[in-house]
Amino acid sequence: MKILAFETATEACSVALYIRGEVQERFEIAPKRHTALALPWAEELLADAGIKKSELDAIAVGIGPGAFTGVRLAVALVQGIALALDAPVLPISTLAALAMQAGDLKTNRILAAIDARMGEIYCAQFRLNDDGLVEAISDEIVIAPESYQLESQELIVGVGTGFSASNGVLATNLKAQLMACRADALPHAADVARLAMRDYALGKMIAPDMLEPAYLRNKVALTLKEQGK
Repeated sequence: MKILAFETATEACSVALYIRGEVQERFEIAPKRHTALALPWAEELLADAGIKKSELDAIAVGIGPGAFTGVRLAVALVQGIALALDAPVLPISTLAALAMQAGDLKTNRILAAIDARMGEIYCAQFRLNDDGLVEAISDEIVIAPESYQLESQELIVGVGTGFSASNGVLATNLKAQLMACRADALPHAADVARLAMRDYALGKMIAPDMLEPAYLRNKVALTLKEQGK
């Protein structure tokens, strides 16, 4: 099985190749350099593995939520590659990929949160299964961090920049249930690839022209009035 994966929805840019049960990845925190890095990294990974694009079984992509430009870039890149190869696409939640960063913290309940700017976060809850992969147990939402509440009293692990947004109010409000927190965690294409392998086995591939980003909101920035200027 050979899957090429892209994740560019945050300040981190990453590309990964899943082949013969192993994942190779290029990752860098590189704001505004995603366009320059993504395709060259993909070419490098394929060359290092000694395979051609035409040998890929599918292309996976983190579809957001996240930065509008980053999400749009990844979706456009993957659509272009997949259409050229007549290959299927595996859309993966960026929040799910982020939740995978809690896999070594010995928990089965994870809250993944990304700073959405404008005083909001993107977030969702996940369960870590026995196979080491996460599964969503809530809807993905955009919300002010001070307004987010957990419905149960279970302990939870937090991952993502949403926990440092707005002076860390989310972490403060949930501290009684937060057993660990990684506020600097970012999603990785390697985890997009791992989640995509499961979805491939489940037959969740789609045609490239069916691929859509998960923005969660349509507004890109606050108006001057909303900024108090």
